[in-house]
Amino acid sequence: MTEIPHGTLQEQTFYEQVGGEETFRRLVHHFYQGVAEDPLLRPMYPEEDLGPAEERLTLFLIQYWGGPRTYSDNRGHPRLRMRHSPFQVDRAAHDAWLKHMRAALDELGLAEEHERELWKYLTYAAASMVNTEG
Repeated sequence: MTEIPHGTLQEQTFYEQVGGEETFRRLVHHFYQGVAEDPLLRPMYPEEDLGPAEERLTLFLIQYWGGPRTYSDNRGHPRLRMRHSPFQVDRAAHDAWLKHMRAALDELGLAEEHERELWKYLTYAAASMVNTEG
């Protein structure tokens, strides 16, 4: 049996396994297409153009899943709850966010195990942003 030298095999990050930047850009773009038409969520984005918000979420997810650290390099620590605290995020907003994210995730056609892992995180993230009853 031949011994494999240490460091020869590198495990791919989730980011790499699902297709890298292109996959996360597609996910977030589809998501924001839904947000743009959503009467509950759209008012939570004060910018007329959703492009900057789309870019921030894309860079955050890329970094979270093992891609480049561009988000933190540009914006510092994510501090998601703090950044979302000016907005009243109730159960209805949570549900609407997940509805659009689910539709976007379904568009990707990921392998079942990747889809399940990403959805688990997204449902956790959505729940952690709820900051008011309703």
